[in-house]
Amino acid sequence: MPTQHDRAWTAEAVRRIEADFNRSADTHLIRIELPRFPGITLYLKDESSHPTGSLKHRLARSLFLYALCNNWIGPKTTVIEASSGSTAVSEAYFARMLGLRFIAVVPASTAPPKLDAIRFYGGEIHEVADPRTVYEVAQRLAAETEGHYLDQFTYAERATDWRGNNNIAESMFAQMRSEAHPIPAWIVCGAGTGGTSATIGRFVRYQRFATKLCVADPEHSVFHLHFADRSQRLLSDGVRSHIEGIGRPRVEPSFVPDVIDRMISVPDPESIGAMRALSTALGRRVGGSTGTNMIACAALIEEMAARGEEGSIVTLLCDDGDRYACTYYDDGWLARHGLDCRPAEVRIGELLR
Repeated sequence: MPTQHDRAWTAEAVRRIEADFNRSADTHLIRIELPRFPGITLYLKDESSHPTGSLKHRLARSLFLYALCNNWIGPKTTVIEASSGSTAVSEAYFARMLGLRFIAVVPASTAPPKLDAIRFYGGEIHEVADPRTVYEVAQRLAAETEGHYLDQFTYAERATDWRGNNNIAESMFAQMRSEAHPIPAWIVCGAGTGGTSATIGRFVRYQRFATKLCVADPEHSVFHLHFADRSQRLLSDGVRSHIEGIGRPRVEPSFVPDVIDRMISVPDPESIGAMRALSTALGRRVGGSTGTNMIACAALIEEMAARGEEGSIVTLLCDDGDRYACTYYDDGWLARHGLDCRPAEVRIGELLR
């Protein structure tokens, strides 16, 4: 049974996390004009402006609060996560805030700047050669340390209050209120855990909005296959996407396909080309998952224009592109991996001009 001391520590931990939230202004909503498509406007929800630089800051905060309020974390608990990088960066930030040891189980292919960021916040790195083993290794480390495995892939969709309470969907619609088309025709996001798409999809139904949800998914991910055929739950070919943070080889427990209206599969070279084109248009670098979102947005924009429709589309600028300076922005790295992103870069560049 929890002691009074445990309750006092938990109360202080929750206070610290809530105080950190109150010190952080909401992320910006960037308006992108589309001169070639009059009547259609694109908006980017800039999640890179969080203290830890990515959309995953919201998830990490929710996961810590969920674990604290379930009494799963105490003052001496070692906290462990399986992550491709950004979630672990944000979780290391919150673990340091609470004075807790944090271990990130990451694929060996994770971008070095992400690993540096985890270490900057005091986190430890446990690399695995096979990305499919991150779950089992995280569970084993939790057992060995008598710690807690946060398990973003299971708890992402339930740790966030999808009805409101400052979630990303509520923030989007609040910021859109004064725009010409305040209720977006589409919201576009990716799926890593599935938590963000579940939150948005549930919120728009709860608020009775006509907005549709499109999930952009890397070509070598199982989510879009599962969306089309619920029997598809695992990738069998062993090929993995290069786009960090989204796409998975297995259907994660937090992925809720029934709240999604459409999924668009995006090849890796197109994601990277779109990422580069958007970075040129904005004057600063964005990450690969933002490029994946942009390819889906481009398809929706062109379809709306062909039908003579006007409206708005909102998508996510997921993280800062400087984390990928040695990968997606390195022409040598692209050549070594056989990724020709130039056609997509030109096409999305034209759409944005």
